[in-house]
Amino acid sequence: MIPRLTRLLPLLALAAGGALFGAEAPATPPATAATDYVLQPSDLIRVLIFQEPDLLREVRITQEYTITLPLIGTIDLRGRTVRQTEEIIRSLYDRDYLVNPQVNLTVLEYTQRTVQVVGAVNSPGAVVFPPEQRMGLVEAIARAGGQSRIADLKRVRLTRTSAEGKTENFIINVDDLMKGASGEPWLLLKGDVVFVPERLL
Repeated sequence: MIPRLTRLLPLLALAAGGALFGAEAPATPPATAATDYVLQPSDLIRVLIFQEPDLLREVRITQEYTITLPLIGTIDLRGRTVRQTEEIIRSLYDRDYLVNPQVNLTVLEYTQRTVQVVGAVNSPGAVVFPPEQRMGLVEAIARAGGQSRIADLKRVRLTRTSAEGKTENFIINVDDLMKGASGEPWLLLKGDVVFVPERLL
């Protein structure tokens, strides 16, 4: 790893050369499904720092949503996307160790993420998330074969348990969501349970 101070002169020279030849800084790449993916426990990721091969690491995210990297130590990734994690790592290295580090994070293995969709649907049971993607409540019901003829989509219950063990229940009008109503899209998390009740006859 090149010390921070010794890198300043080459970087200044490079900047001057860029100014002479009209070079521009690379634009921030647009968001993609991969960079918007929210990292999960058991995901295997590769962290690469440009021109710093000794900092290359392949690490598996712990059940506490953490990873440990050289110099900067343990990082909490709870609720973070790939892009957000890249920025966190970049800022930590930039603060004390490197000058303008370029960080690339790649998910090598995705943990399987499932939710349970039960009740008045045509194929109740586990529904697997598409890799790299988020999944909403409406899509989960569709992947469970869709609602049955006697389903009450106005009173769908979503049960969610946090990593700390706290359980919450939400009653959601999925009928409105299917009709394009604005508001909370109700993106699902690994381990959620969706219960579609029957209509009262």
